Amino acid sequence: MSDPIPPSNGQTPPASPVAKFLRATEIDTRLLGMIGALVLIWIGFHLYGALVNGFGAFLTPRNLWNLSVQTSSIGIMATGMVLVIVTRHIDLSVGSVLGFTAMAMGLFQVRFLPEYLGLGSPLIWILTIVFGLILGALIGAFQGWLVAYRGIPAFIVTLGGLLVWRGAAFLVARGETISPVDERFSLLGGGPYGSIGATGTWIVGLIACAGIIYLLVSGRASRRSHMFALRPIWAEVVLGTLGCGLVIGTVLLFNAYPWPRGIVRQYAEANSIDVPETGLFISHGFAFPVLILITVGIIMTIVMTRTRFGRYVFAIGGNPEAAELSGINVRWVTVKIFAIMGMLAALAGVVASARLNSATNALGTLDELYVIAAAVIGGTSLAGGIGTIYGAILGALVMQSLKTGMVLIGFDAAIQQVVVGGVLVLAVYLDILYRRKSN
Repeated sequence: MSDPIPPSNGQTPPASPVAKFLRATEIDTRLLGMIGALVLIWIGFHLYGALVNGFGAFLTPRNLWNLSVQTSSIGIMATGMVLVIVTRHIDLSVGSVLGFTAMAMGLFQVRFLPEYLGLGSPLIWILTIVFGLILGALIGAFQGWLVAYRGIPAFIVTLGGLLVWRGAAFLVARGETISPVDERFSLLGGGPYGSIGATGTWIVGLIACAGIIYLLVSGRASRRSHMFALRPIWAEVVLGTLGCGLVIGTVLLFNAYPWPRGIVRQYAEANSIDVPETGLFISHGFAFPVLILITVGIIMTIVMTRTRFGRYVFAIGGNPEAAELSGINVRWVTVKIFAIMGMLAALAGVVASARLNSATNALGTLDELYVIAAAVIGGTSLAGGIGTIYGAILGALVMQSLKTGMVLIGFDAAIQQVVVGGVLVLAVYLDILYRRKSN
């Protein structure tokens, strides 16, 4: 016989200290979950390498710096995929658009512009990027027009785009590799010369810390002016300390990765610098692809949270019929969303081709799967209406960490694909469970 259930006295049980902390600081629990998963992945790969190979290679400045650069192109596209998925669409063509625009930009800067501007002109890399971004936006807008104004499902349009633009990438240069690209253009791919160094990294870090403090102060003032509930002062201090501590830690980590000795020697000889016997330590600092990703993330976050267009995106994702009835031009917004996605795919093509110092028709192959997985892992709901930019970037970091970690410990490509596919299915399942619990 079971014990009788004691009668309720109408009082709720006291909250745990963790629950009180999360409520006071208003930290997103899904964000904490992603960060926790990322930390476990990093520690797991590092310990596995230490046990099998005798040393852990994952949690090193060199690997984490390379990981940040490798994440950039996927992260850039994932920020655009958030808009697409939030409005209940999908874009399977982003990898092929990346490859096609990269090939077009390669031909534009290697075979076309030098004939008119001269070889080595400082305008080549600028005009190439502008050309690529416009081309990507036009491709995306065309696909969005087919979805919005011709009623073709986005899945079919972008699946066709996956095949069309991949084939076009081969045809525009007959399958040839375009190399080398413009010297200034190649710096956007990272590397010793494609980084801002220790001093520049500290400047960026201090600006980021000032930005965090400004957001906390202005956010508190805005809440007070609108008579909203305020966070406790200690919660504001904790958030500022955590944010600035994370930024400073990242700065120290990136500055701990030095240039290779051979490049240091060449640099010293070219600039008549005496290299001491102990060697010359020159930090990489933040790479340009990482700064591009951060800039895109900030801009996209502002667009999604501070503009009318962003409110329209979430309104359409929540209920397209109601959004239409409320006066939102749903079809025109859809065209703009796909145009932004195409432009971001072209920007990722800039980073990817610059990093390889060449353009090939194979660039971006299967990237669409990693981009969609990054957005979903980052909390973007396939049912629409829910998604964050920072979550997508974290999701891209998780996906690239899995890929890099498996390469370091010697897993072959087949196992990598199995793991990526499994993680994508698991992420969707967890999203379903989370929404059920929320409802």
